[in-house]
Amino acid sequence: MCSKNLTERLDPNATGIARAASILREGGLVAVPTETVYGLAARADNAEAVAKIFSAKGRPDFNPLIVHVCDVEMAQRLAQWDERAAALAAQFWPGPLTIVLPAAEGTNIVPAIMAGLPTIALRCPAHRAMHALIEQAGVPLAAPSANRSGFVSPTSAAHVLETLEGRIDAVVDDGPTERGLESTIVALRDFRGAGGWQLLRPGPVTREQLVAVLGKDDAVTTQAIEAPGQLASHYAPGKPMRLGARHGEPDEFLIGFGNITGDCTLSASGNLEEAAARLYDCLHQAAADRLPRIAVAPVPSVGVGVAINDRLKRAAG
Repeated sequence: MCSKNLTERLDPNATGIARAASILREGGLVAVPTETVYGLAARADNAEAVAKIFSAKGRPDFNPLIVHVCDVEMAQRLAQWDERAAALAAQFWPGPLTIVLPAAEGTNIVPAIMAGLPTIALRCPAHRAMHALIEQAGVPLAAPSANRSGFVSPTSAAHVLETLEGRIDAVVDDGPTERGLESTIVALRDFRGAGGWQLLRPGPVTREQLVAVLGKDDAVTTQAIEAPGQLASHYAPGKPMRLGARHGEPDEFLIGFGNITGDCTLSASGNLEEAAARLYDCLHQAAADRLPRIAVAPVPSVGVGVAINDRLKRAAG
């Protein structure tokens, strides 16, 4: 584990990516931006490196990690692949969609990543820095959000360092992330039968978009923890939260939306994409504010608003 105040800051240029790749190849930890949130990357084929992720984050070992790949070919070496996976990858990769599939036999992915399950969660990120890092490291990268487990996810390098300063080797700083919410996670079921699937975590790719590719959803469901973001309490700012607030009380930091103006406003125009991008930054501001409580204005549960409300519900939990 790194000593306090020794986290190296790297630029997202060729020199910084080369340095980050070197750290990863040697079994270190690097926080790196994706189009969703900053991820805490380690090589997925190195048990000691993966153990460092769980230690740095304080993450429970029953909570699986997402493995990031640079292309479909790399993904096909790690999981059982079918026409549904191919269709999803063609439509949404590179991008903010994670696909949970049966793990390939004989894979060298560290078992702890899959938390004892027969499945593996795969994503091909769209962000230039993360994509370049996977290619230069030459191996798949495990990369949960780069924050202490249970706290608000990071959408900037500053957010990363709030909870992981001195606990990781380096952070690649490429400014705020574009999407602001973690990837959608879909599990493909029943490879020999009817081909059911289940939405495990809502995100930037909506249920409606998945239905357009896969057909009717949720043919097979389970309550098991198969992917990140399924715990009832998650993304927590460390203060009591009140949802659906039309106004703030004197002791509340108000996060506004639309015509409800707050101390921090997700989107004054009511734009859900903007609200998703700003959600975690507003939660970080609320957590740091002197006011002891947080109130959040109503956000419509349509489109990416479903994912926003999922995160808010878990943060309030």
